[in-house]
Formats: sequence, structure tokens, C-alpha cells
Amino acid sequence: MKNILILCTGNSCRSQIAHGFLNHFTDNSFSIYSAGIEKHGLNKNAVKSMADIGIDISHHNSNLIDEYKDEKFDFIITVCDNANETCPVLPNSNGKKIHKNFTDPSKLNNGLYNKEFEKVRDQIKSFIINFIKEELI
Repeated sequence: MKNILILCTGNSCRSQIAHGFLNHFTDNSFSIYSAGIEKHGLNKNAVKSMADIGIDISHHNSNLIDEYKDEKFDFIITVCDNANETCPVLPNSNGKKIHKNFTDPSKLNNGLYNKEFEKVRDQIKSFIINFIKEELI
């Protein structure tokens, strides 16, 4: 089974949304992890945005990258420039690194849920669908 890590700054929003889409579209047939350079907790608006389209991520946890330092990953996906630039080397993992920067929707509109939040969610959805088609199928 392939291991996939999704990395973001705080593991609260963008990486959690990507994690949810990967689990949903691969029917949990891969081991999906998400983590952050920092740990900000699960963003309630990320949970809401996914629930609005029928995907439950309310059980997700916000994790630090250090928790996975001994894991071997086939893919490491960074979903923000900060994580891409500061991603630590994972000594046991030489997986393929893929980067796509997404605007942090929690920083838009004073952190309130709105159409911009949904727009970023949908951009992440498209990215994940393309990743699955190009790398996993």
C-alpha cells in the first residue's frame, strides 16, 4: 500500500481538505497522512466546506511533521509555499515530492466562511483528482 503525506504550514485547512479528498476519491485504498510544520488544530470552516459536499473530515487531527519522521512516503505533497520551502528532510522517505500552492482560505475575509473558501476547496479538489489520474492510476 502506498503512503502519501500532505504537508502544509499548520495542518488545519488546506492539507486537511486535500487529505479528505484523497481518502474520498481513492476509497481509502492508500495510507493518507497530513501534517504541518506547525500545529494549528483542525479548522472548523475546513470541516464545514467538506461537509457541504458530503465529505466528513471532523474526525481528522492536526499533526506535526515530526510525528512522521520515521515513516516512508511514496509521495509528499506540499499545498503551500511555506511548507514547500521549509519541508524538513525525512530520512526514511525518498518519495516523489509534488508542490502546488493554494491560497489559505482561513486568512481570507477575517477567517469567515464564504465563497472564497469554497473556491479554494474546489481548486484543491481539482488538483487531487489530477494527482490521482497522473500518479495513482
